[in-house]
Amino acid sequence: MTGDANQAPDARRFALLLEYDGGRYAGSQLQANALTVQAVLEDAIEKATEERSRAAFAGRTDAGVHARGQVASFVSRTRLDAETLCRALNAWLPADVVVRAVVEAPVDFDVRRHAWRRHYRYVIDNAAVRPALERERVWHVATPLDAEAMARAARSVLGRRDFAAFAGPLERAGAGTVRELLCFDVRREGNAIVCDLVADAFLPHQVRRMVGALVEVGAGRRSVEEYAALLAGPPASAGPAAPAQGLYLIRVEYTWDLFAQEAPSGVGRREAGPAEGCNPSEGLGVSPISPPTDAEQRASAAKPKGVEP
Repeated sequence: MTGDANQAPDARRFALLLEYDGGRYAGSQLQANALTVQAVLEDAIEKATEERSRAAFAGRTDAGVHARGQVASFVSRTRLDAETLCRALNAWLPADVVVRAVVEAPVDFDVRRHAWRRHYRYVIDNAAVRPALERERVWHVATPLDAEAMARAARSVLGRRDFAAFAGPLERAGAGTVRELLCFDVRREGNAIVCDLVADAFLPHQVRRMVGALVEVGAGRRSVEEYAALLAGPPASAGPAAPAQGLYLIRVEYTWDLFAQEAPSGVGRREAGPAEGCNPSEGLGVSPISPPTDAEQRASAAKPKGVEP
């Protein structure tokens, strides 16, 4: 018979490092009458611990968005150690969700509020021919894109700014829309264009809208200056939003290395560092998601023409 661990005074708090393919899920957060990552995780927790427990997530991902480094937490009275709990959860989770690591966290740890910064990656397949195997992992744009112009536009919006123009509907009316964008790196890798964004936090749909408008720059339909000027527009005016399947939550950072060493006694928050010198592929402690193999292998000379984006 299961109990409610969230109400138990002797419950322990666990933090989970999650990886998932968001293709068949209606997002990370629990929803009525829809399959979500939280729903399958809570089901696995109940089966592994014989307790009902509500999981909390560090970042909310939309339907179709993937994660390499999502962080979740829950409380439990289980006697399982972290390593055994990790194996037990993975035994019950579906194949498209996996727990990469489990640690016991401080009792006052708040998986969302104590996050220091978040790293998202967006992958664009810029080959002329659409992919088959990676179709749910990248955004295919056949129109040739100027990655250097995109990189310049991305750098123009770095810093602490009001990103309301790039936001979708907010979770709470009147919520603040100022965020600090520490890194917006755009680079070409073969026929793939990889965009890495690091900030203290992101607004709903912010990354997808920023990348969608950036593609307009790469295609020559908008200048670097016009991209920067989008910030001055009314809420939710910038875009279009890039499709969900090319987006990955790579890493959530805390004031200590949550999954590698013991946490300090106080779980406070520190100020994020400057944007200059940010290299998202290094220094964030996570291996980058490889760009599409097929996209990299296609030779330019072999590209058929006249394929619509």
